Amino acid sequence: MKTILFSNKNHFIIASFVFLLISFRTVSFAQKVFMPTQWTKAAMEASVPFPEYPRPQLARNDWKCLNGEWDYKGGKDVASALNPPAPVSFDGKIEKIKVPYCPESVLSGIQRKQEINMWYRRTFDIPADWADKQVIIHLDAVSHNTTLFVNGHKAGTHAGNYDAFSFNITSYLKKGNNSLVIAAHDLNDGRVPSGKSGPRGDYTYSSGIWQTVWLEPVNKTYIKNIRLLPDLANSRLKVLVNTEGGGKVTAIALDGKKVVSEAESANGTYFYLPIKTPKLWSPDEPFLYNLNISLKDAQGSITDKVSSYFGMRDIKLGKVDGVTRPLINGKFIMQLGLLDQGYWPDGILTAPTEAALKFDVEFTKNAGYNLIRKHMKTEPQRFYYWADKLGLLVWQDMPAIWYPNEDTTKTRTTFRKELKTLIDDHYNSPSIITWVPFNENWGAFDVKNITSWVKKYDPSRLVNGNSGFNNNPTYQKAYGDPGNGDYVDTHIYVGPYGASVPEDHRAASLGEFGGVGLFVRGHMWPVANNAYEYEATKARLTDRYVFLLDQVEQLMKYKGLSVAVYTQTTDVEHEVNGLLTYDRFFEKMEMDRVKAINEAVIKESYKLKD
Repeated sequence: MKTILFSNKNHFIIASFVFLLISFRTVSFAQKVFMPTQWTKAAMEASVPFPEYPRPQLARNDWKCLNGEWDYKGGKDVASALNPPAPVSFDGKIEKIKVPYCPESVLSGIQRKQEINMWYRRTFDIPADWADKQVIIHLDAVSHNTTLFVNGHKAGTHAGNYDAFSFNITSYLKKGNNSLVIAAHDLNDGRVPSGKSGPRGDYTYSSGIWQTVWLEPVNKTYIKNIRLLPDLANSRLKVLVNTEGGGKVTAIALDGKKVVSEAESANGTYFYLPIKTPKLWSPDEPFLYNLNISLKDAQGSITDKVSSYFGMRDIKLGKVDGVTRPLINGKFIMQLGLLDQGYWPDGILTAPTEAALKFDVEFTKNAGYNLIRKHMKTEPQRFYYWADKLGLLVWQDMPAIWYPNEDTTKTRTTFRKELKTLIDDHYNSPSIITWVPFNENWGAFDVKNITSWVKKYDPSRLVNGNSGFNNNPTYQKAYGDPGNGDYVDTHIYVGPYGASVPEDHRAASLGEFGGVGLFVRGHMWPVANNAYEYEATKARLTDRYVFLLDQVEQLMKYKGLSVAVYTQTTDVEHEVNGLLTYDRFFEKMEMDRVKAINEAVIKESYKLKD
């Protein structure tokens, strides 16, 4: 998708018309501020937002999306939604909310700040051909404490902001119409991981349901989850399949439709799929193998089938001309990327549509970058699917906890639990090459031990224990450089000089730099806007960027720098230092020149060899 440029008069007229149309359609939402994107209208008109299958690496054909209009009650005056024993009554005033958009967003139809107590209700029918099936409900992200009721019965609870979870609700179902109530409680007080959405974060809160809710029928014996690990040294894929009810597992790897390997195993046992002369996954050639997995019961009958995919790649540290650098498939590739915060003026933490979700990834790729640092939040599985498919490396941040020194037994345990679930949820994605537990000492604690734990839990990836350890918020004592992990990482604004230099056991990373702003009238959030420095025109901002990248290249060649992450993909509320405006309508730099310098710097890295 091409970004709309306001230098084109027709595009300006179209965008203005869309703005007026959307504003007219949404006056009932009583919004005070509204900045539409080119996908807002489609999101508002969709009866079922995000109808795409939400879990590409464990896919089944049969499922039911529950996104769309739900009954809603929210706010401080409604009954507490924290582990309630029974659902509230939906008599009296009932609002409508569009799931999966958070109630703080305009797309939800509610647009109120920090609801705390949120109650959702809808009815649904079970398809006739699901009569003999187990029915699983999946909730891909809800903030923070969730309680599920099915036909008035409590069916499960969960605590977390960023991890997907599910419940088997079969025993609570009846023929015909069924009632589903979800209670979500979110204090948003910084005592659970909340990233930029927390009380010390910079942006609009996001509470309640914010990713897809869906149903899936399975047999009593079915595949629960899989774990995939490419082993390039031995030309094979390591596979683990966990099932409900046991059974024999068969896995088939395919190149397109051509079978390249097949193996069998029992439930819960690691096994290997040989991949002779594997086609490697890299940003330049993001080749993905297909993977089909089936499950047979003791009688030999197939009880489940799922489809998946995998990429054969590895990431490790090595020496290039005596310099410690990250190696992808044994080769050094300069990691040049964008800080990607994933915020939207219409959906806040939730992209308005699948096309919008893909857009940010595709824009980054088309601009000549090979890396996204997903900053202080996670995304739906389909975001990582597009990174896998299009060929972008991903650094995945853990969203910060803001008060780790208060009630440490509770808050720190919560952080560690959600960090583990974040890794588990996204373990199979070949695009993710680095975990980032902490950013700039925001809520940092026990960094050295946590860095070591992540490295031990997932030795197949690199770990940047504290990106930008040189920066520290005033409210907390600096933890400082943990001294371990795979990167020595500093943040320099505007930079890039002053960046880290490599050590014997750590590569040098410039985890954030740049942040140069440009004011674009008519495309800024209505608050005091800021950046680290400014340029007056698109041409001058582009000149500045090219100069910064020339300096990055010098650091890469002669000072051992291996990673540089520019701030940032888009403007975000008060920040005006994006390559795109917050609404994604306006490209703030001359993108052909940006792409040319990005590709030139990355190409130079290919020349650095032993």
